[in-house]
Amino acid sequence: MNILFVGDIFGSAGRHIVREHLPHVIETNSVDLLVINGENAAGGFGITPSLAEEIFDMGAHVITTGNHIWDKREIFEYMTVPADSHERGRRVLRPANYAVGTPGFGFYQGELPSGQQYAVMNLQGRVFMSSCDDPFRKADELLSKITAKVILLDIHAETTSEKVALGWYLDGRVTAVMGTHTHIPTADARVLHGGTAFITDVGMSGPYDSVIGVETELVLNRFLTGMPGKFEAAKGNPKMCAALIGCDGATGRAYSVQHLMLGE
Repeated sequence: MNILFVGDIFGSAGRHIVREHLPHVIETNSVDLLVINGENAAGGFGITPSLAEEIFDMGAHVITTGNHIWDKREIFEYMTVPADSHERGRRVLRPANYAVGTPGFGFYQGELPSGQQYAVMNLQGRVFMSSCDDPFRKADELLSKITAKVILLDIHAETTSEKVALGWYLDGRVTAVMGTHTHIPTADARVLHGGTAFITDVGMSGPYDSVIGVETELVLNRFLTGMPGKFEAAKGNPKMCAALIGCDGATGRAYSVQHLMLGE
C-alpha cells in the first residue's frame, strides 16, 4: 500500500503547484491514500470550505491542519458534523489535543474502495506553541479507539525534539509520523526500528522565495523595525513537498519512506 502525505499548502502558489504535480505523482507511484495538510491554503492563514472542497477535488481522502485552523471563521460550521459522518467536513481535521468543545475532530477512520481500512490522526505540539493538551497521552487515547492497522499521524509542532520524541514514542504503533508546521523540509526521512515511517518536517508546499511562505520584505521589516504589519503570501519559486510511504496494509508496518520536493 502506498500513502502520499503532502506538506502544508501555503496560499495560491501552494495550491497551484500541488494541483500541477499531484496527478503525475499519484499515477506514477500508485498512491492508495492521499492526506494533505491544508491549514495555510487561504492566503497563508487558515482554510475556507471552498478551498477544502478544492483540495478534496484534487483527490485528498483527509485534510489535516494545525494552529491556523481557526483563522477563517467560515470553516467552523463546515467542520461541525456528526462523529460517524463520512462527509467531507468530517474529514477536515484539527489537532485532537485542542480543548474539549472546539469544532471538528482530531482523527478520522475510513475505508478505501479496496476495503483497506485506514486512520489519520492530527496533533499539535506544546513547545513554543499555544496551549493544548499533552500530544503523547492524547495519541495513546486515540489509538485506543482506532481499529485500523494503517495509521498516519500529522504532528504539527515547532521543535524538532518534540516531533522526534513523538516518533520514537509511537514507533511500531502507527504507520507514519509526519512532522509539519515549520515549513522547512528536513533531511531525516527514515523508517524507525518498529516499522514507523518518520520525518521531522515534510516542508510546505508553497513559495520558497519567501520567509516560510510570506513575502520576504514584509518579514524583514518586522525583524528590522519591530513594527507590526500585515503579512502577505509570496508566490515565487513554488515547490510541492511531500512524503511517499510504502507499507503493509495487513500489519500497518512501513517499509519505505521517500521525501519529494517538486517545482516548476
